[in-house]
Amino acid sequence: MWFVYVLKSLKDGKYYIGSTSDLKKRILQHNRGSNTSTKHRRPLELVYSGTYNTEEEAVAREFQIKRYKGGQAFKKLIK
Repeated sequence: MWFVYVLKSLKDGKYYIGSTSDLKKRILQHNRGSNTSTKHRRPLELVYSGTYNTEEEAVAREFQIKRYKGGQAFKKLIK
């Protein structure tokens, strides 16, 4: 099982989109500062997650979300 997730920085209000096979572990890594992309934007909260059967499906969905990041479709997704 794979997950696509969106994290929101409580520091600057920006979003991070990613995919993983272990969602709980990945969120902990982000909030511990293990990820250079989000290290200086902590703390982060999960605002969206979706479940997929394969890594390929999850990566495809991740890139789809990244393409409309900030637009109406993204805003609808995270509400």
